[in-house]
Amino acid sequence: MRKRIVDGEIAPGEKLTETRVAGEVPKLDEDDIRDLYLSRETVERAAVAALARTATVPQAAARAQAAMKAAAGDMAFAGQVEADIAFHSALVAAVGSRRLSRMHEVILGEVHLTMGQFQAHRTTHPTNVVHEHDDILKAIGDGDPERAQQRLARHLDQAQGRLLGQLRRERPEEATAQELM
Repeated sequence: MRKRIVDGEIAPGEKLTETRVAGEVPKLDEDDIRDLYLSRETVERAAVAALARTATVPQAAARAQAAMKAAAGDMAFAGQVEADIAFHSALVAAVGSRRLSRMHEVILGEVHLTMGQFQAHRTTHPTNVVHEHDDILKAIGDGDPERAQQRLARHLDQAQGRLLGQLRRERPEEATAQELM
């Protein structure tokens, strides 16, 4: 969008509707999702290991987790997604590496897109994600880098699995094409 505005494809003051914007968003396929989660896991594993080495549970992550629990209790999908993004952002930001945070910001932009496209949080009970986050925070707080990385990897595996499952349900023709390759 930003590039299109700068390039003049979208005129100043032009009305952008949700329908127009949604129609122009790229659709990610199975390979894109797998690649996205490979990148995401690499960055986030580094972050949780660094935090666990000093047993540092970021306050922003704890606040996001509390928001996630509240949204799950209210069955508020949009609140869950926002709290989930905030949770993971807080973990990476707490490491204090500008480069790691910039990489993560790009990755999370695409993750947020997939959450919106496939609404994967709706395919599991809301407390499942809450428990997965609790496990990650506990391992960090216990000062156990290996367990923190394992819990994070399991959480991201579950998230990726939900996304791929939803993709296969919504676009079975793409899943079939991927299986033939």
